[in-house]
Amino acid sequence: MEARAVWQISGKPVSRFYGELFLQYGIALIGPGDTGPWSVETVNDTRDGKFVRRFATEVHPGEIVLLRKGTSRICAVGIVAGDYEYFNQFDDVNGWDLQHGRRVRWCRLPAEYSFGKAVFGANPTRLSRVWNAEVIDYAMRFVSSAPTHWQTASLPKLPSEEAPLDNVPDYLREIVAHVNDLRPLFSDRGSFGDPPTEDELIVHLAVPFLRALGWPPERIAVKWRYVDVMLFATLPRTPENSFLIIEAKRLGTGVEGALEQAKAYVAALGVARDVVVTDGIRYRLYSCNAGFTPVAYANLLRLKVPALLLFNKMRRP
Repeated sequence: MEARAVWQISGKPVSRFYGELFLQYGIALIGPGDTGPWSVETVNDTRDGKFVRRFATEVHPGEIVLLRKGTSRICAVGIVAGDYEYFNQFDDVNGWDLQHGRRVRWCRLPAEYSFGKAVFGANPTRLSRVWNAEVIDYAMRFVSSAPTHWQTASLPKLPSEEAPLDNVPDYLREIVAHVNDLRPLFSDRGSFGDPPTEDELIVHLAVPFLRALGWPPERIAVKWRYVDVMLFATLPRTPENSFLIIEAKRLGTGVEGALEQAKAYVAALGVARDVVVTDGIRYRLYSCNAGFTPVAYANLLRLKVPALLLFNKMRRP
């Protein structure tokens, strides 16, 4: 009889880590998923397609899955609890389209476990079967050791799918169309060349977005006291008159990774201000008075109804 398979799945880099979502909802996800559900009729010879096929056909309920961080560490052990499904509510997870999924009963480790060396390979793929004897032994001993109640616990409820924003506000239609035109070009290295820098994204995307939200040029400061973009409720442009701090990241690096830098600017400013992190396309708002909890989000390429909250909070008061 074939031994119980052990798999590893990635939660992606720290700046865009979505492993916490796996643990929160009892799920494992893989992308890209925008092409729709996988099926035996699907013909896809790309590298991404092979991973999706493997996830859909080779992983089986009852097998072990490890939530990997880097090349040598894991943060959770899980048991696959269901067949392949397509979950459209995960079409925008920190900018990733991760609709291909399986339910998993996870057990979060009290602390990340390190094997002390690159047991998953120097450049591990997002999903693969584990053949390293040390890792397999760890996984087998873990699921056989008490406590084991997590292996039969009820699965968490999945989030509801957010409704698309079919009626884009009139004042945003031009910038939304602009983003939709530019994003495919930015990704085409052959036609475009090197990807745009943070400063280019600020000039060509973020500032036009702010102008559409009603902010006049004199209240939009770029590179003001090292802050990428500072909005001012009134003039003169002093810390006391500031309204919102905006920190930018390059496309593909994950806007969430900009939060720590933005928090440092808030501390240096000496006044409590909310923070927005962006790549010109995705905007996430954090509340300073709520411990920098994320409170609003919009992706101009995937507009959902909750994006209206971010637009309202960022519009000129």
